[in-house]
Amino acid sequence: MANAISNDTCPQAYRASLLHFRNDPAFHPNAYAWHEDGLLIIQDGKVLAVGDYAQLKNSLPEGTVVQDFRGKIILPGFIDTHVHYPQTDIIASPAAGLLPWLETYTFPTERQFSDTCHASEVADFFLDELLRCGTTTAMVYCTVHPESVEAFFNASEARNLRMVAGKVLMDRNCPEFLRDTAEGGARDSETLIKKWHKRGRQLYAITPRFAPTSSDAQMQLTSELARAYPDTYLQTHVAENTDEVAWVKSLYPKARSYLDIYDHYGMLRPRAMFGHCIWLDDVDRNRMAETQSAVAICPTSNLFLGSGLFNFERADAQQVALSLASDVGGGTSFSMLQTMNEAYKVARLGGTFLPALRMFYLATLGGARSMQLEGTIGNFVVGTEADFIVLDPQATPLLARRTERTDSLEELLFALALLGDDRTVAATYAAGQQVHLRK
Repeated sequence: MANAISNDTCPQAYRASLLHFRNDPAFHPNAYAWHEDGLLIIQDGKVLAVGDYAQLKNSLPEGTVVQDFRGKIILPGFIDTHVHYPQTDIIASPAAGLLPWLETYTFPTERQFSDTCHASEVADFFLDELLRCGTTTAMVYCTVHPESVEAFFNASEARNLRMVAGKVLMDRNCPEFLRDTAEGGARDSETLIKKWHKRGRQLYAITPRFAPTSSDAQMQLTSELARAYPDTYLQTHVAENTDEVAWVKSLYPKARSYLDIYDHYGMLRPRAMFGHCIWLDDVDRNRMAETQSAVAICPTSNLFLGSGLFNFERADAQQVALSLASDVGGGTSFSMLQTMNEAYKVARLGGTFLPALRMFYLATLGGARSMQLEGTIGNFVVGTEADFIVLDPQATPLLARRTERTDSLEELLFALALLGDDRTVAATYAAGQQVHLRK
């Protein structure tokens, strides 16, 4: 349950109801730990112990101050596996679909990120917004500009966050002002990898935007880069929208499927995160499972852009690694609680029921597993990094009224997922340090 408490640094202790996951509730009984009156003990930025308050309180050194959050719930920080920080300022922009949205809003907005000052200002706001919503780790798309990556990692490092990000690679089918070259994009990416990957809590993601905007030469060099740096991440989009899928088919007529293009270039692998994955078939899903590639489910953007409904049933049948993502700015909220809300509705429209316990798993340990970071973040196993949040079931009058009438943990979590938002997050901690406190 606990390691010996060192005398070198004082432990931090937090009393509240505690929830974290050991496994996916869809496939495992007893997949979670729930301590109604629990104690979380942190030392040197990592979890030292977690359990019932009555059992752990006497293990604390004399004089340890216990932060009292009784009436609230502590759980691991949320993990958002697909989000675009340069699109912060175009959230809630109207468009007829994905491709018009990119042309009208996304590309003109991303042009500004060659300016380091602008990129830094947006990165600061973006990270503060994530923390306000309880998200402590994200897989983040920057722009084609190396300056955008530098600005993001500098802002993340200053907050000591566990973040993944990368420079977008895009050398065709895009405005000239956003076009890199195959060689230049690979060279810039390698420079950024050498500087930022595993520097403190920062991790790098090789980031081809999607197959239509990268030439064969760029895809080849991206594949070589991924092989040269196998412990980096790789992130991209696939099968989000039927118009996009048709466009990809015209560009790659010999490919069996959209996903098959990435497979051809050796991009299916552990630490590869594919956004959306709506229009896949079972052969695709099987390849994802075989290669330990993961899906970032983006329900708010899929509904907003009318892209389609993610098929939970078929993905679970193949046991593909799943996680939840906001996909801001196509997504309409930074809040992972709001993302759960929409994921539940997407599942119901597809004929599947998504329990609240499963949704909270997908937003915590599910994200960590998809990113191959279990044991580092995602739950409260001893030694994991102490990224956690405090949720307030009484954050709004309606939420308070509903949660007072819940009869089970499932009902309580369901109310939080369906009625909660940024106001529900009372506090956010990264590596044991408070990085947000609700005012």
